[in-house]
Formats: sequence, C-alpha cells, structure tokens
Amino acid sequence: MQPRNMSMSGVVDLAAVKAAGEAKAKAEQTRAESARQGGGGSVAPASLVIDVDEAGFESDVLQRSAEVPVVIDFWAEWCEPCKQLSPLLERLATEYNGRFVLAKVDVDANQMLMQQFGIQGIPAVFAVVAGQALPLFQGAAPETQIRQTLDQLIQVGEERFGLTGIVVDPDAAADVAADSVPAEVPAGPYDALLEAAAQALDANDFSGAVQSYKSVLADDPVNTEAKLGLAQAELLGRVADLDPQRVRKDAAENPADPAAQLAAADLDLVGGHVEDAFGRLVEAVRRNFGDDRDLVRVRLLELFEVIGPDDPRVTAARTALARVLF
Repeated sequence: MQPRNMSMSGVVDLAAVKAAGEAKAKAEQTRAESARQGGGGSVAPASLVIDVDEAGFESDVLQRSAEVPVVIDFWAEWCEPCKQLSPLLERLATEYNGRFVLAKVDVDANQMLMQQFGIQGIPAVFAVVAGQALPLFQGAAPETQIRQTLDQLIQVGEERFGLTGIVVDPDAAADVAADSVPAEVPAGPYDALLEAAAQALDANDFSGAVQSYKSVLADDPVNTEAKLGLAQAELLGRVADLDPQRVRKDAAENPADPAAQLAAADLDLVGGHVEDAFGRLVEAVRRNFGDDRDLVRVRLLELFEVIGPDDPRVTAARTALARVLF
C-alpha cells in the first residue's frame, strides 16, 4: 500500500544549523528546568500513549517534546482506517519503550487542532520534536513503512535536538489493586478466529485475514465484527500494491472506466476521503450499464460495510445511489 506519504520532508528544514541549534538549546533548557523541579524521572508504560485535547496540547505535546519526540495520531470514531492504524501505533509506542510518546487527538472534539495542522483527511500522523511540528504520513500505511518513519524521526530527535527518550518503569503500574482488575470474560465461539484475523491484519497478511473472517461468516453470516473486518481486509488487500499516481491519472483520463474508478475509490477511502469515494462510485454507476454498473454498485455496497451502516455519509450515499438507479 502506498499512502499519500508526507514522509519526513519537514526534517530537512528543521535540520538547518541555526534552527536546529536554537531548538536544541531550548530543549536542553526545558529538560534542565524539569530536572531541577524534580521531574524527568521514569514513567509508567501507560504514559506512552495519551489522549490529548486543545486545552492540554501545550503541556502534553509541546512541552513534552523537549524530552522525547511526540507522535500525534489524528483520528475519529467514524474513521474505519483509523481503527486499523491507531492500535498499531499504540503497540509500537509500547514496543519502542520511551523512544517516542503517542498523543491521540480526536478531530471531532478538537477541530481547532485539526485546522492548525492543516489536515485534509484522516488518519493523519504528525510529530512534534523540540517544539517543532512536522508531517509524517496520511492514510493507512504498512507497519514496515511506519517503523522506518519512526526510526528516522527518533534519529533526527537524537542527532539534531539531543532527545534520548524517557525512561519507562515496568513496575510503575504494579500498584493497581488486585481487586480492581476486571474478571476475565469467557471467550466467545469465534474469538480465536477473530483474533487470528486481527493479527493477520497487523502483519499485512490480508489474504489470511480474509480467510479467517470468512470462516466466521460461514457459521454466523450476520456476525457484525466479521462482516466489517472482511470488508476492511479486502479493501486493504486491493490497495496494497497500487501506484497512487497511476491510479489517479487513469481515473481522471477514463471517467467511464469502471475498473479505474473502483481503484481510485479504494484509495480515496483508505486515505480518509469517504465522501469522495462514495461520490466517485455513484457517478460511475450513473455512467455505466449492465454488468459494469452492477460491478460498481456491489463495490459501493462493500465500502458502505467498511464505514458502517449508521454513518451519515453512508445514508447520504445510499440516497444518491437510489436516485441514480431508480
């Protein structure tokens, strides 16, 4: 999969000698002040992933970025690609063990932050290093690419700003009382298959995920989690090897070609441009007839499953589709 990767383009500007020197000096001053006041100690693993809002952005992100790179995950509850990316970022934050902190920002509740960062679609991932903001990537991305980007971010933080991360104390969370731990929920009949599917998705094994979800649906055709997971896995599998530039070019040059519009719509959805994807396929249904029309219509219904039937954009697109068909 090739998302619209914003990569580390901003790092080149941040690496300018004067700017880097000033930011590094400021970061060192902030760390020294924190140490003088008794801060800068070890943190619990749970502190590596935090929810951030507009009120706490300065302290939770800007000030913290003087000690450790802060990766910002802009997400929303309705964003299905976010539901694949966010857990992966959370797992990597724990795995990297203090080399970076993950700050999660719900764009629906923090519109001002979304506007300030100039975000056009979600999921979108940025970083703040020593008070300096830079874009990382937008849309879903494979784990290997995310790891490479994080490694480069950490390297920049160390070399340009002297950020060596924070110390994580694995025993800091051991103070939770035993009686506060919820009782284990008995495993459901399909939990093992659904867990296998989720692990396959994390590993970018889309065919394996599809097979696991289909196994669940073979016995339980109305299983909501499996239906949603299958639609997501099939979508991610379709876009995995696409060349975005070529797909966009083909779609623009061949507006009546159903295959070109289907590929472009898949990229739209993975990139968080839900309404663009739906609108593109509704228009393709209008332009085509017979088997081609039915092919596009079925794909549109599959994308509705990815977003969920209760989403208002799905409701609007269903209405538009009905107008075209009838």
